[in-house]
Amino acid sequence: MEILSVNVGVAKAVEYTDAPSGTTGIDKRPVNGPVRVAAPGPAGVGASGVAGDAVCDLRFHGGDDRAVYAFAREELDDWEQELGRPLVDGAFGENLTTVGMNLRDALVGERWRIGDEVVLEVTGGRIPCRTFAGWLGEKGWLRRFTLAGSPGVMLRVVRPGEFRAGDAVEVVDRPEHDVTVGRLFRAVTTERKSLPDMLAAAPWMEREQLDIARKYAAKYGDGCGGE
Repeated sequence: MEILSVNVGVAKAVEYTDAPSGTTGIDKRPVNGPVRVAAPGPAGVGASGVAGDAVCDLRFHGGDDRAVYAFAREELDDWEQELGRPLVDGAFGENLTTVGMNLRDALVGERWRIGDEVVLEVTGGRIPCRTFAGWLGEKGWLRRFTLAGSPGVMLRVVRPGEFRAGDAVEVVDRPEHDVTVGRLFRAVTTERKSLPDMLAAAPWMEREQLDIARKYAAKYGDGCGGE
C-alpha cells in the first residue's frame, strides 16, 4: 500500500460552483518532492491540510476533519473504463492517489502512517457536490458516483510532517467497531435507516455525516419509521 501521487490545486474561477468566491481548487495536479501536511484548523476557518492546496469554500470543505482527501487509483481505473476517458491522478480532486488499498473498507477512525512522519486518521467519505459534478461534466454524475458506493476517504492530521509519492502506507491502529467508510457513505445517502448504527464511530466521524446521523437518531431512534 502506498501513495502513488500527492496532488494540489490552485483556485480557479468557474461557473459550476456555489462558492461565494466563484472559485474552486478541485483541479488538482501531482507535485514532485515532499509536501508538508498539518492540521489546518477548525471547520469554517481551516482550509486544506496539504501545503499549496486551495480550498475555496470553507462552508463545506477543509478544516481539521477534512484536512486531506484520498482516492484509490484502482477506482479511477474503473471509472476510466465506464466513462471512456482518461483520468489522471488527482482527477477526482483528491490530495492523495493511493494504490493497493481498498478505501471503502477502511474503518472510520483507523490511522495510517505515511512514510516516516505523517499519521492520518480516517473520518468518513466524500459526499459529492455540484462542483464535483460540474468539474467531471458527466450526465447524472452525482447519482452515478453515489450508487458506486466508493467515495474515497477524508482524513484528519494526527501527526504532521512531510509525505511524497512513493511513500508506504501502513494501518497502525483500528478502533473496535465495524463502521467502514463504505457503510457510512451508504447510510448518509441511500440506506438512511442504518444511520443510528453509524454512531458507534461518532468520536472519529467528520462533522457533516456525524450531524446527519445524530439528527436522524434523535428523530427516529433505532431507525424505525424513517425514510
